[in-house]
Amino acid sequence: MGLSTATTAVSEAIKLCVFDSRRGQQEGQELDKILFFYPADLPFTKQLYIIGLSEGLVTFTRTFSPEAACEVIEAEKHSHVFFEAEPYIYGWFWYSFVVEKNKEVQATWRMDALQKLLKEIHSLFLMFHGPIRLLLEKQPSGEVSRSHLYSFIMDYLSDFLVGKKLQLPSFVDCLKERGTVHMLTIGRDAAIEVQALVRTLDSCIGNALCHSLILFQDLLVSTSLSPEDTTNLFSYAVLRLTPSVLSSSASSWSYLIRGNTVSHVTQHGGNVGNRVIRPLQHGKWSKGKDGFLETDIWGMEASGRVNSTPKIWPFQTEKQMYLYVHQHKSLTLILLVPASSIPNGEQGISIIRQYFLENAYLKIMTVEEKLSKGWGGENAYHVGGYRYLLIDGDRQISRASPPGKVTTLTKESLLAMSKLREKIDLEKSRAKQDGVGEEKEVEVTIRAKNNAWVISRITRRKELYMVLEKANETVLYASDMVEKFSNRYCNGAFSLD
Repeated sequence: MGLSTATTAVSEAIKLCVFDSRRGQQEGQELDKILFFYPADLPFTKQLYIIGLSEGLVTFTRTFSPEAACEVIEAEKHSHVFFEAEPYIYGWFWYSFVVEKNKEVQATWRMDALQKLLKEIHSLFLMFHGPIRLLLEKQPSGEVSRSHLYSFIMDYLSDFLVGKKLQLPSFVDCLKERGTVHMLTIGRDAAIEVQALVRTLDSCIGNALCHSLILFQDLLVSTSLSPEDTTNLFSYAVLRLTPSVLSSSASSWSYLIRGNTVSHVTQHGGNVGNRVIRPLQHGKWSKGKDGFLETDIWGMEASGRVNSTPKIWPFQTEKQMYLYVHQHKSLTLILLVPASSIPNGEQGISIIRQYFLENAYLKIMTVEEKLSKGWGGENAYHVGGYRYLLIDGDRQISRASPPGKVTTLTKESLLAMSKLREKIDLEKSRAKQDGVGEEKEVEVTIRAKNNAWVISRITRRKELYMVLEKANETVLYASDMVEKFSNRYCNGAFSLD
């Protein structure tokens, strides 16, 4: 019998904090160290204790590993997961999960997955708000930084709320990989049309270098951005912009933002009012008559007649860029235009939209038509008889069995895969520290308690994870199934020959 994510019980003993180790060094100023804490209604004494413990752990481990930041500490009762953000001078900003262990609750978090969640939070925050260090330089008291971090992270966590509980990625998500994009495979004719469209989009402002991202449904079709910026924009689009998201009836306000938590931010974090940009709020994007998505998250233009165009900070350009989003049926186009190339404000923005509609619209319709004809639905990439996750580390791309297919796996199979991935994560971490990460090759095949085969193969920055249930009991059978999969769907990348 399959296991649904919604039925997984999760401990409430989860704490997430962001702290600046440079601040709060003098007696009476300890609270200055706290930039964000969840749950916000926890007494300050306990918040300071947890942050002090976290800071002590990362400082102590620096003694033995000066070049590599601490990532995970396993204690008897808690797991501590760390992510070092903006390490311009190491030891500044840290994100930390503190998760209580409870053997009676089948949560079984994989620490690497939790760390990637912390990394995603910070990467998205950078894209919309810029570095935390710059916010603190502009406003040293930290009120602005706390307000931005509080609103942003709480809006992000709203996606993980089940009732009144925060449900983090657990063993049921072991065949998913955060921080990667999912590509749409297209034919030659469609690819030619897509490239013609991309050239039109990227040349929308004379000599200014624009960038674009094209999605069909929830899959990436094309990008002219770096892998890191592509991952960030893809993640945001899937969270808040795609047609499936816009048509959903998701709540636009988490109960966690109300009540005591707001008063806490007012006391220690500043205003959380309309002046704080909240790009992760639900239900704040809508499709206009011309196909462009509109939002009031960024406020209004000086004229007061139209909403301000969003601006983001791509890592690739390190300059602010306008974010335009156009949608045509199942096609979502994201266009980034340098803010410095549009000096005329509202008038310049209108010119961009007009150029887009006059020069790109017919190409958009052609691409939509070709992609729709070749679209096989959400199960288009399902490989019969397999439940798998395929990761390309160089391009930050992953492909996996559809969620509906994964839920047919038993709890025993998913737990076994999650534990296997934990071991692989440890091997990869050791290889990275030894400087042989790219050359590391791993092959593991395990027979689970329910007689399912749980398999992992890693070679040349590519990873394959697979679960075979109701399979032959011999290891030769399992190896043969992987060989067939590798040769047919991975160009032999995981073959042993």
